[in-house]
Order: sequence, then C-alpha cells, then structure tokens
Amino acid sequence: MFGAPKTKDLTPQQVKAGLDAHQILLVDVREPAEFAAEKIAGAVNIPLSTFDPAALPDPAGKTIVLQCAGGKRSAMAVDQCRKADQAIETHLAGGLAAWKAAGLPTVGG
Repeated sequence: MFGAPKTKDLTPQQVKAGLDAHQILLVDVREPAEFAAEKIAGAVNIPLSTFDPAALPDPAGKTIVLQCAGGKRSAMAVDQCRKADQAIETHLAGGLAAWKAAGLPTVGG
C-alpha cells in the first residue's frame, strides 16, 4: 500500500535493553499454550486469535512492543493496531526465535 507506515522492527538486543530500562511493555501475541511453554520474562500474553487493540493494557509511559514466535503474527497485530488507529507500530523482528538465537534468556521451555 503506497504511503502506508512501516512496522518498526526492533532487534532482540534493543528489546532486552528496553525491558531492562523499564521502557518497554512486551506483548506476546502467541496462543496461551505457546506462552505457557516458553516466554520472555516480563511479557504479557494477548493472543492474536482474540487480539483487540482497544483492550491492550495501559503501558504507563512505556512503549508497547509486540512479539510472537517468528515475527509474522506480531506484524499482523501491528497492522490491526494501525487499522484501529492505535499508535502501536513496533515489534520484535524475528520474534522469540531471534531472541533465543541472540542467546537471550527465556522462562519455561
């Protein structure tokens, strides 16, 4: 789509730094069973299957960053936010797979 805003991709290192600095609210859009099996510490689970941009938690001054397993579902959630006029445009590029490939820790799994 011509002129459409681009999704902002963050690297695992950028997300880790933002989490450590308490500047990011990480929203994992994977399904509950995936989230329960393994997740990034501090992430909240709002599955894409029931995703409602209007129901996202108050980030309390933090930047909301969306995340999934590989980046596709979080990009879809960013698109849903855009269509709902929510100013959420950032996701973890490569998702949990990129996070783990970068050697960063997870909880569970």
